[in-house]
Amino acid sequence: MTRRIVQRGLYAGEMALGDEFVHQPGRTLTEADNVLFTTLTMNPQALHLDQAFAAGQPFGKPLVNSMLTLSTMVGLSVAQLTQGTLVAQLGLSDIRFPHPVFHGDTLYVATSITDKRESSSRPGQWIVTMHHVGRNQDGVVVGEATRTALMWQSEAVREEAQ
Repeated sequence: MTRRIVQRGLYAGEMALGDEFVHQPGRTLTEADNVLFTTLTMNPQALHLDQAFAAGQPFGKPLVNSMLTLSTMVGLSVAQLTQGTLVAQLGLSDIRFPHPVFHGDTLYVATSITDKRESSSRPGQWIVTMHHVGRNQDGVVVGEATRTALMWQSEAVREEAQ
């Protein structure tokens, strides 16, 4: 008999305050990633697109778009935490980028569960707050964000709602 295993995130009931999840593998951000993301999002910032311009700026080379950094930080957490268990993302806050990301840097992310409570208006769903910390290949913090999500409490509750 072959087992069928479906990769999924965790339900709110499987998370505890203080849990820390280390998301592997990391993601190396390339020049192509940066240019594609920046142009797809209609961001004309020369710091991301113009090597000659960036060479004359304080960091001396193009910076990876901070929104790409943020998106990658959240994206790296999906398979382990919210794949198939998320109802909706409610918000992002306390976002900061204390150190730049450059082409060729690898982003590694860890996520801690900082708050969790039952939704007062949506039975069987919980509001979970996560704190994402992104570090480059040298361990330097390059981004942080707090994410609030509406999540199913358990698989049984989710199936009952369908």
